[in-house]
Amino acid sequence: MKKYKKEEHYEPQSLSLVRDNVEGILKALGEDITRDGLQKTPERVAKAYHFLTQGYHLDASEILQSAIFEEDHSEMVIVKDIELFSLCEHHMLPFYGRAHIAYIPKGKIVGLSKLARVVDVYARRLQVQERLTCQIRDCIQEALEPLGVAVVIEANHLCMMMRGVQKQNSVTTTSAFTGEFEKQSTRSEFINLISAKLS
Repeated sequence: MKKYKKEEHYEPQSLSLVRDNVEGILKALGEDITRDGLQKTPERVAKAYHFLTQGYHLDASEILQSAIFEEDHSEMVIVKDIELFSLCEHHMLPFYGRAHIAYIPKGKIVGLSKLARVVDVYARRLQVQERLTCQIRDCIQEALEPLGVAVVIEANHLCMMMRGVQKQNSVTTTSAFTGEFEKQSTRSEFINLISAKLS
């Protein structure tokens, strides 16, 4: 039977630097880094952080530009419930939730999966939810030049749940709009559609 071999590729110098610093943190916390459970932890953490921040090395605009098509469609396009996972830049603890995106085309549409990839590009960085929401909006607006863009993010923040105020059921909602979505009627239609459970 052929043995499974997992292959991952990381920049060696950066990986080594993060690994050494994680080792220092564990020691400073009073841990014994030679015990079985922690011997490989510094390297695992270094690889995890590289994965969770890979968005720094990706170009969201380029991703959108790779799948833009001319299309005479001018009705609202919505992709909702896009899962996202990010790291709060204040405590480097995760926040996670869902993004809802809409745009109104003006002669150009984009492959729907690319909108989800744009979310990942910006989420895989040290973030605050407010900035993340605006970065997604601005990227779509600049790449597609639509009549308007709407982005709403709902997220749970472990920095609020595990430490500090320790509120387990709090949800943070942020929104960002351009163009037609700045009109109350269009914005309300979008909010109603992402809130509805369509069968």
